[in-house]
Amino acid sequence: MTALVDEIRQIIASEGPMSLERYMAIALTHPEHGYYMNRDPFGAEGDFTTAPEISQMFGELLGLWAAEVWFRLGAPERINLVELGPGRGTLMLDALRAARVVSGLHDALDVHLIEASPALRNMQNEKLAEYLDMIQWHDSIEHLPEGPIIVIANEFFDALPACQYVKAEDGWHERMIGEDGDGKLHFGLAPDPQPLIQARAKKGTVLEVSFAAHDTMRTLASRIVEQTGALVAIDYGHMATGPSETLQAIRKHAMTDPLAEPGEADITMHVDFAHLARAARAAGAEVSGPIIQADFLMSLGLFERAAGLKKNADVRQAMEIDRSLLRLVGTGQEKGAGDKLVPSMGALFKVIGVSTADLGILPGFESKPGQTP
Repeated sequence: MTALVDEIRQIIASEGPMSLERYMAIALTHPEHGYYMNRDPFGAEGDFTTAPEISQMFGELLGLWAAEVWFRLGAPERINLVELGPGRGTLMLDALRAARVVSGLHDALDVHLIEASPALRNMQNEKLAEYLDMIQWHDSIEHLPEGPIIVIANEFFDALPACQYVKAEDGWHERMIGEDGDGKLHFGLAPDPQPLIQARAKKGTVLEVSFAAHDTMRTLASRIVEQTGALVAIDYGHMATGPSETLQAIRKHAMTDPLAEPGEADITMHVDFAHLARAARAAGAEVSGPIIQADFLMSLGLFERAAGLKKNADVRQAMEIDRSLLRLVGTGQEKGAGDKLVPSMGALFKVIGVSTADLGILPGFESKPGQTP
């Protein structure tokens, strides 16, 4: 039993069953015991591995993506480069290194990292030590300064709290979390159906909705429309809205019960990219994609960058570069931590771009015309 269980049980005893959305928020961002607040969850020794930790090429290509967007914006003298949920700071480090080769860009950058975790902020501070004079940290996007903006969000939206609704005979009921007679947390349904959801479906069908993701995207898209800029979001998820049940908890690279160890496991849901696209369009922004990560990275020149790295690599390093390529753009399965089979990221991860209309289809999306979810 984790330190958060007693606190969650007390809330349930006082207020009744809590929504999954609230449970996720507490489990992930509780100031003292939240999963992201006091640990390094990344890499082989953590709970999961992200693309920037797999290869430097990922962050480098996103740095060059930002450079191309900057050019299309007219190369303004100052521009805000923002990363949402920067992890260890690896992606930004690689992106800034790549930006150095673009004349004028490095001097134009004001870097802003949106990070609520004190532990991760410390890691980012150490990783990005040579760039501290150009970096500011913020708890939320509301604190970003005005001006043109380029936003990178890699595996950010999947960790935002979300709701689940289950179809019953009389309508869609929100999935709630209560306590059984033995003091264990368990799932149940709200007694009354949600009148705003009228979708037809079979009994037992699950619908997932992240209001937090919608609101975040709409806020950023509005900012982009008002002050110019662009955003790229990369995450695992699906391109079309529909019934799904993707709630998962991961600890030590293995699935675990989402209710068993709040604060000790990463809890996520797959991102609904069509939902994000609608939020951006509602704010008046242009949407590129979504497309799969493999197409996006290959369009940006991943294979060419890998070939360049291999020219100066020894045999072992060349093999590692090839392995990283497979992980980033493969569409099957491969060996992960502990030799467990894990899906490659190429098709599982999707990419969406958001911008002002005058920028047209954003870099990386040209080979796949923007879809209208």
